[in-house]
Amino acid sequence: MQAPVFVLNANVKRETGRKAQLGNVFAAKAVADIIRTCLGPRAMLKMVLDAMGGIVLTNDGNAILREIDVSHPAAKSMIELSRAQDENVGDGTTSVIILAGEVLHMAEPWIEKGIHPRLIIGGYVKALEDALAVMERFSSKVDLNNREELLKIVQNSIGTKFLAKWAPSLAGLALDAVQTVFSEKDGQKEIDIINMQE
Repeated sequence: MQAPVFVLNANVKRETGRKAQLGNVFAAKAVADIIRTCLGPRAMLKMVLDAMGGIVLTNDGNAILREIDVSHPAAKSMIELSRAQDENVGDGTTSVIILAGEVLHMAEPWIEKGIHPRLIIGGYVKALEDALAVMERFSSKVDLNNREELLKIVQNSIGTKFLAKWAPSLAGLALDAVQTVFSEKDGQKEIDIINMQE
């Protein structure tokens, strides 16, 4: 049997083992650090130069990451994570990237000590189980027929956005829109999500 032949760009480096793991952590942290200041009530806007040469001011993590051109596989995975969050949920793109970067950052000392990644992942799985148990203990049921209670929830979500000063007005509009597309089939509650493209 002949050895496999690798056809690579002459400038490409191939890394394995702990060095590759730490490189992945560093790349993920770098992506998270780009949009870290876009989160929270004191979030800052980023000035982004798009592919057409236009300037965009935004604090939307997904919009910022869409304009970044990276070649590192871990950094690409982080950007893909942001896209998946935006497509499936429509919100939380900045939060998911910062959380993923922080999770990897917390794994870095364990990798440096030579702990196998499977053990680190096992620890994260246990932490997830504990977090879900705590959330279950502190969660409360929401009456979907109580408009005032639903408006408070919507206003809390809108309060993190740039348009927080219009939260009371927008909360009513958002709630009406969701209730318009809400349906219940065979005891299962569903909301139809339709993306409209021009």
